[in-house]
Amino acid sequence: MKAAANFLFTLSLTPGFTVAKFDANLSVDETSSTASSPTRGLLPLLFVGNAAMYALYSGVGGVLLPLQIEQIDPANKVANLGLVAGLAAAFATVFNPVAGALSDRSGRRNPWILAGGIGAIAAMALLGAVHTVLLVAIAWCVGQAVVNVYQAAITSVVPDRVPLERRGTASAAVGLGVPLGSVIGVVLASLVADHYSAGYLALGLLVAVAAVIFTAGAPEQRMAPKKAVPLRDQAAAFLSVLREHDFRWAFIGRALLVLGYFCVVGYQLYILQDHIRLPEGMKPATAVAILTPISAVGMTLSTIVGGVLSDRLDRRKPFVAISSLLAAAALLIPVFSPTWGGMLAFSALNGVAFGCFMAVDTALVTMVLPKAEDAARDMGVLNIASAGPQILGPFVASAVVSLAGYSPLFILGGLLSVLGALAVAPIRSVR
Repeated sequence: MKAAANFLFTLSLTPGFTVAKFDANLSVDETSSTASSPTRGLLPLLFVGNAAMYALYSGVGGVLLPLQIEQIDPANKVANLGLVAGLAAAFATVFNPVAGALSDRSGRRNPWILAGGIGAIAAMALLGAVHTVLLVAIAWCVGQAVVNVYQAAITSVVPDRVPLERRGTASAAVGLGVPLGSVIGVVLASLVADHYSAGYLALGLLVAVAAVIFTAGAPEQRMAPKKAVPLRDQAAAFLSVLREHDFRWAFIGRALLVLGYFCVVGYQLYILQDHIRLPEGMKPATAVAILTPISAVGMTLSTIVGGVLSDRLDRRKPFVAISSLLAAAALLIPVFSPTWGGMLAFSALNGVAFGCFMAVDTALVTMVLPKAEDAARDMGVLNIASAGPQILGPFVASAVVSLAGYSPLFILGGLLSVLGALAVAPIRSVR
């Protein structure tokens, strides 16, 4: 849901393919000696699959959904957007780890990726066809549930198939999907802003096509399926992983930064409407379509540099901490300069910060997973750190904006980013 993008240069790895399991407690040398090489072309396919997903998230959340809600009830748009986005994020939080556990149990990822991708067409068609705030909330909840089935499975491909020492590069391939996907989604949504139902359908079709391409191009070997586990035991297992020291702090750090990020980004269209002095004649939807590519360029560069350098230096924590602090600095720019120029600077700097964070933090996270055989379930739990703040974020943001305006919202986002940077310090198993 939520959510950052990572390409095609030398991202293909060694020829040949087998599904391999990786234990986060193994050393790099141990992992290298036991892991099989992933299929050639896997990383570009991960890039495509994630780009399509983030195109949908960005196009819907950044443009189409706010416009649709504003058209239905302009006077209460801030509160209504917070309600709809928060409820939908709750569905995402539930479906992501559940779908991850189901794909673990089945021993497969590709069928879940394909099912989620095809289901996105129907969900987006439904969302574009409704005309009340209640029905929009229900339809977007369905959309979040479907796309999170897709997300949970494709997120687990990296710990399943990529050797530990290449996780930074693989995470860059995943992360680069965020800036490109964001640009595609926002630009596409802005072009059809007056006909949002067509925009919804186009974004759903994009995810479906990506799912077909990925599953056709990256065949998998079935892993050993797991026995059915009672729901109570599954819930206990989801919570038990948070007792792991390093995993818990990785969870907290991501949750704080993502909360700060989505408190602001989720309201970007309304911020441009009500807070920023735009150039004469520029529409807010057009402004979003300009700002997103600027952010994407910074995100792309920092994702590549951050992912590759973190591999070469064998360091993750410094990159995560610096990018979090940089995000905090970026969020203060519109407070002191609520102008078009200030937003341009904010978008560029925030893109650099968030791209580096997502690339390196994803690699860090795969290294603190307690058990390789539970990778999808545990990654699903960690994805709550992305989805959970999107439940709380809209409610917090709408309350802050309603009571105090947009400037305090930026300040809150910056504070949360600083706390996110501090949270990586206690992690022991990753440098």
